[in-house]
Amino acid sequence: MTETRRRSWAEPYKIKMVEPIRMTTRAEREQAIAEAGYNTFLLKSEDVYIDLLTDSGTSAMSDRQWAGMMLGDESYAGSRNFYHLEAAVREIYGYKHLVPTHQGRGAEHILSQITTKPGDVVPGNMYFTTTRLHQELAGGAFVDVIIDEAHDPASEHPFKGNVDLDKLQRVIDENGPEKIPYVCIATAVNMAGGQPISLANLKAVRALCDAHGVRIIHDATRVAENAYFIKEREPGYGDKSIAEIVREICDLTDGCTMSAKKDALVNIGGFLALNDEELFDAARNTVVVYEGLHTYGGMAGRDMEAVAIGLHESVEYEHIKARVGQVLYLGTKLQEFGVPIIVPIGGHGVFLDAKAFLPQLDQDVYPAQALTAEIYLEGGVRTMERGNVSSGRDPKTGENRRPKLEMVRVTIPRRVYTQAHMDVTAETIAEVYDRRASIKGLRMVYEPKVLRFFQAMFEPL
Repeated sequence: MTETRRRSWAEPYKIKMVEPIRMTTRAEREQAIAEAGYNTFLLKSEDVYIDLLTDSGTSAMSDRQWAGMMLGDESYAGSRNFYHLEAAVREIYGYKHLVPTHQGRGAEHILSQITTKPGDVVPGNMYFTTTRLHQELAGGAFVDVIIDEAHDPASEHPFKGNVDLDKLQRVIDENGPEKIPYVCIATAVNMAGGQPISLANLKAVRALCDAHGVRIIHDATRVAENAYFIKEREPGYGDKSIAEIVREICDLTDGCTMSAKKDALVNIGGFLALNDEELFDAARNTVVVYEGLHTYGGMAGRDMEAVAIGLHESVEYEHIKARVGQVLYLGTKLQEFGVPIIVPIGGHGVFLDAKAFLPQLDQDVYPAQALTAEIYLEGGVRTMERGNVSSGRDPKTGENRRPKLEMVRVTIPRRVYTQAHMDVTAETIAEVYDRRASIKGLRMVYEPKVLRFFQAMFEPL
């Protein structure tokens, strides 16, 4: 009888160029984090050993993308790269019209300006920081209609990004469809821990919205990761390609905002894609005010070419399998060390459950923020807070929102780090966990008016 051996997996690429990184001393890190006000966003990158702050714009581009950069047509109007990008969006996502922007929040801004007015409400499967802010700046209010399991870090629900249809129906009934400019549906929901929405649920949302004449706008930033989870978890999709599943998701929506800095594997860029001709016309007129001409919208021609190529690479099965697999590897290592994390493990990062990690700290002393600082001090690993600081203040009461999920996001850039880096990261976090009882909270000493997590400063209690 032949013994079956476990086969290791390897990244579906080989390394062509390297960037040296430097490990700092504990004393150097203590000085750096103090000068940064205990906010990892304010650290200098040269003081960071393994940078897991975000997967936005931090991926490694392929040789095909770098070659495409050399073919940039930097004409002010009608760049050939715009038409290449438009063709890629139509082929992969299926949306008819394209408005390029400098990054995802440019698309969110334009969408909010052309759809949302004072008194409107925007239901969605959990908020995202910049998306909600743009909705509020336009006079609207975000309403969370995600399933309750999404707010439970220990729930093993395979599709925690699903919409609670009863919650959505109540929002429509209470406000009327005329007060709902669109329903915002994110794939691989970031603030829930990178959790996917199922196609069965999205089809039900589509039917409900059609019954009331409400459009659906898709936050497609990590749609390929969501498609991978559907292929792995949803009955009937195991034999479907990632490209087929991505297209089916998009065909159930009326348009999308896209930060190309994630799935599309580039350092900068984004777009708004729409099916509705009238809405597209409004967006095309608005983009020239805030971004640039409608055939570049804040991107250079070379960047549009890199995005077009990256979109095709994003739906390659071996790429997305390895991308999600590396996140799973890190999450599994942390579980082996007993570190509390959000489950199931998501697609773009591992989310530490800061409430369970530091149960001695109240949310108003910012346990997740304190934990990011401790992880950096321990091993030079930069992570980010996704909890009370990110959630911000209630605009009516001025009080901290105190979300149910208080998390540290350990975000994995695509095609950048090796498994050895994941081992070092897991060991670093485990060392912090071993001394968790001694960790104190933080006091906020500088608070920006909006998106405070980017620039707020703290001091230890």
